[in-house]
Amino acid sequence: MSTPLGDFVRAKRDSIQPESFGLPDHGRRRSPGLRRSDLATRAGISVEYLTRIEQGRDRNPSPAVVHALADALSLDAAEREHLRYLTKITGGACVEHRRPAPPSRDVRPTVLATLRLLEPGVAFVTNRLGDVLAHTSAFELVMRGSGLLETEAPNLTRYVFTDPRARTFFADWDQVADQQAFDLWLGPSVETSEWFKADLAPLAGQEFTRRLNRHLPPPQVPLRLNHPTAHELRWQRERLELSRTDAQELVVLLPADETTSQAMERLRREPGGTLRAIS
Repeated sequence: MSTPLGDFVRAKRDSIQPESFGLPDHGRRRSPGLRRSDLATRAGISVEYLTRIEQGRDRNPSPAVVHALADALSLDAAEREHLRYLTKITGGACVEHRRPAPPSRDVRPTVLATLRLLEPGVAFVTNRLGDVLAHTSAFELVMRGSGLLETEAPNLTRYVFTDPRARTFFADWDQVADQQAFDLWLGPSVETSEWFKADLAPLAGQEFTRRLNRHLPPPQVPLRLNHPTAHELRWQRERLELSRTDAQELVVLLPADETTSQAMERLRREPGGTLRAIS
């Protein structure tokens, strides 16, 4: 029987290309990514032990083994925190269900100033839960009519999974849904991410819950939006992590083709096309 810890280790191993670790590519094989034997060698454990962890037959690896796996997989700080959390729940440790303090919705003045410098570009500040914390006027133009910004505290993840309009607005809804669900693993904290997932699951249903155990990052493809007046807009996304204390990121949407650039110019010339960045 699989476990959250085993699922994560296996999915992360499958996502790593051997050449990124300076290892030879041994050609075709049954599964993608790093071989189990290569990961075991990097972590200093036996292949048999790694197999037991991945298959859920060992539910209590020592802290030394967990740290060794984190090093061997080159996990970043957020992934290491997530790995420790999965180790706890796999081992049967009780996880407190007291509601954590919500992540800060404040955006630093220098970040807001950066948004103003990005005008008339399309950009917004968010966290991995999907909260839209600030945005440029062009982002408002792009999202106008979608329903995303109609709430007092807009949240992209909640919108994608619970608002029927999202399935029309996002031409590649499945890809966007995969991305939003994956981002929850990298939320401001493990506690806030777990609470958000538990809160959203009853509303979002199976389309949300079946994505929660997918640990592989979705492919980065152009974002296609079916704008109600500008028709299809295509964007390339640049995601810039802010400081760790912010637990936020700045997302910039860049036109992926000339048609999108021209459509944006027309939107800016329409009445009400000049708005201010908000926080």
